[in-house]
Amino acid sequence: MGPLAGLKVIELAGLGPTPFCGMLLGDLGADVLRIDRLEAADLGIDMPGKYDLRNRNKRSAAIDMKRPEGLAVLKGLIAEADILIEGFRPGVAERLGVGPEDCRALNPRLVYGRATGWGQDGPMAQMAGHDINYIALTGALDCIGPADGPPVPPLNLLGDYGGGGVYLAFGLMCAVFEARRSGQGQVVDAAMVDGVTSLMTVFHAFRQMGQLEPRRGANILDGGAPFYTCYQTSDGRYVAVGAIETRFYRTMLDRMGIDPASLPDRNDRANWPALRRRFEEVFRTRTRDEWAALLEGSDACFSPVLTLEEAPRHPHNLARGLMEERDGVAQPRPAPRFSRTPGAIARPAPARGEHTQQALADWGLDPAVTAAARQAGALADGA
Repeated sequence: MGPLAGLKVIELAGLGPTPFCGMLLGDLGADVLRIDRLEAADLGIDMPGKYDLRNRNKRSAAIDMKRPEGLAVLKGLIAEADILIEGFRPGVAERLGVGPEDCRALNPRLVYGRATGWGQDGPMAQMAGHDINYIALTGALDCIGPADGPPVPPLNLLGDYGGGGVYLAFGLMCAVFEARRSGQGQVVDAAMVDGVTSLMTVFHAFRQMGQLEPRRGANILDGGAPFYTCYQTSDGRYVAVGAIETRFYRTMLDRMGIDPASLPDRNDRANWPALRRRFEEVFRTRTRDEWAALLEGSDACFSPVLTLEEAPRHPHNLARGLMEERDGVAQPRPAPRFSRTPGAIARPAPARGEHTQQALADWGLDPAVTAAARQAGALADGA
């Protein structure tokens, strides 16, 4: 069911932010129909379908939109949709005949979502790239990593999913809200360079205030502060501390058995190296789990650094039910949570074209258009 039940979404198969955005909408109840190619695309990684969790809660229709009969099918779907999501390079959708103006002629209330790295315009708009390139150009990557090493990519969380997929989903729902009032759709241009720059808002403020050192590992939130960083324990594992506020810092010291009077003033950054050395020495006296037993459950702002395998078994994460198993695959539960219309994992990731015939019928497509496309070989033979 979910709060988006009844929302009809077309997702033109792509990479990075588009499938993640489609998953977010599908998790919360939208009817997401993924339009796949008839043949497998080059995704750069061989991922068995059941593990491509970004495609859960979707159906798949495989259509050759380069054939006139296939394009007619897709246009019939567009006429019935609330949202269309595409992640092509600028101009590709227009050349295929499904650009914003083509779609507006079919469905004036359609919200048209465009996800790219560089955006729809600018001198780099047509260049290939990936998450690491987009976050590099925004300045975000330069802020992440150790002081004595190169920048460290934060997986592809910041560009693809944070600055891309999440901002796209937010923009789409804002536009749907407005379309319900005005009756008019619009284009949502979700560029990762835009989204990541937005995520960096507070750091741009810190920089202009003179509160951001240009060096990595020299600031409060980049691991530079000895009270907001990770430490190795006696068993070679790690713990994370984030005791920024004075009262939480005092709680941490008390639990660690450290007399505050024995430490230099933490507000003087010149003292940070000495504080770090002291904390390194103390944390190496116990194992990670021994420190967890001492510090968890307090306001010390402490956490053990868990592996992906360990994290679901942590008592808090178990109590929250962060993960659930469906069809033999453990996967994160839909987020955020709703008190009255919760999201759910209703269906596994589909095989390419698995629902072609049934989905087209459910969306009310003209049977004659479907039959013509099938005869022309522009549709998959899915159920």
